[in-house]
Parts: sequence; C-alpha cells; structure tokens
Amino acid sequence: MLTLLGLAGLIFLFYLSFFWVSTEIRQGIAQRIFYVHVPAAWTAFLAFGISALCSGVYLWLRDDRLDRAAMAAAEGGLVFATIMLTTGPLWGKIAWGTYWTWEPRLTLTLLLWFIYLGYFMVRSSTEDPEKGKRFAAVVAIVGALDIPFIHLSVIWFRSLHPEPVVVKPEGPSLPGDMLTTLFTGLAVFTVLFLGLFLFRYALEGLRAEADLRARRSAA
Repeated sequence: MLTLLGLAGLIFLFYLSFFWVSTEIRQGIAQRIFYVHVPAAWTAFLAFGISALCSGVYLWLRDDRLDRAAMAAAEGGLVFATIMLTTGPLWGKIAWGTYWTWEPRLTLTLLLWFIYLGYFMVRSSTEDPEKGKRFAAVVAIVGALDIPFIHLSVIWFRSLHPEPVVVKPEGPSLPGDMLTTLFTGLAVFTVLFLGLFLFRYALEGLRAEADLRARRSAA
C-alpha cells in the first residue's frame, strides 16, 4: 500500500513540477529537475543511513533480520542514488555547460555509489555467508560516514554545485510554491522508498524461510 501510495504521489509531484510551480528565472524549465534530483538524494541518504544503522546493530546482535533490513535498505539506496546521479548531470549540462566535473560533492557522491555497489560484491565474495554479511556490514557503516562530507563539501570547498537552499541557519531561501513542491517530492520519495523497503525485506524473509525448510528437508 505504501508503494502504491508513493507511485500515486509521483503523479501528483509531476503535476506540481510541470504545471503548478513557478519557473525559476535564471535556469528556466531545466530547474524543475530539482524536484526529482533533491528528493532522490535525500531518499538515497536516508536508505544508506538505515542500512548502516541496521548493519551496526547486526554486528552487535548477529540477528539475521537486521542483515536483511540492511540489505533491503542498501538496495533501495542504490536505486535512488542512481536516479540522483542521472538527473544531476542532465541538470548540470544546462546549468554548468557540462554533464560532469570532478568537484567535491559530485566526486564524493559517486564514491558513495561505488561503496554500496561494493557492499553487494562483498556479500558474495566469501564462501562463508556469515563472514560475507559481517564484511558487508562494515562496508555499509564506512559508506554512511561519507554522507556528512557530501553535505558539507559545498561549504568547505569551492564548488560548482550550489550551497544548500533549504538546510541553512537562516532558513530556506526558496519561494513558497517551490518549497511546497520540494517538500511534496521529499514526502513522496520517502513513502515510495519505505514501501519498496518493506516489500524487499518481506521477500528476503520468505526466501530465508524457504532455505531453512529446504535444509531441514535435506537433513
């Protein structure tokens, strides 16, 4: 139900983005990618944060349910990070005149994507599944440590990427309709991720139960 609600919310978000919100003066229509790019980034960081948190507790408790939750969150994070890394260059080509530049935020974000891609490679890199889970949990925690640096990179270093326009001490610097559309996008993407996360977690639970039954039957 959450997934269906998120998909319905996407339709509403696209309506707001294309037909309701005002057009930004300097960048024009291209700025409307903002309402997909930023929510995708937020959702990816949320997902990776959940994955790291579940991974940390898994290393402590050794509960396979936490490992399944970490993996489901990491998969969702990788999907939304891919959306972020796809929409960003499309916007950057119009705003900066180039699809990609090795400036700090873009480089750190691409690094984060590769770290979580490595998360899934590490899981299957050993013959012992339990050891693979532990190694992957460490990778998830290390990857999440990159997220604060991504946010602060545009403040610490000179960058083509604009500084934050919402999360700033003096408050958001967006007009009301743009802020409303952005927050709608954040809510929609979050609901969609939660729906996909719960669905994926349940699927992994059923798979683990089927594997357990198969082992018992073989024994």
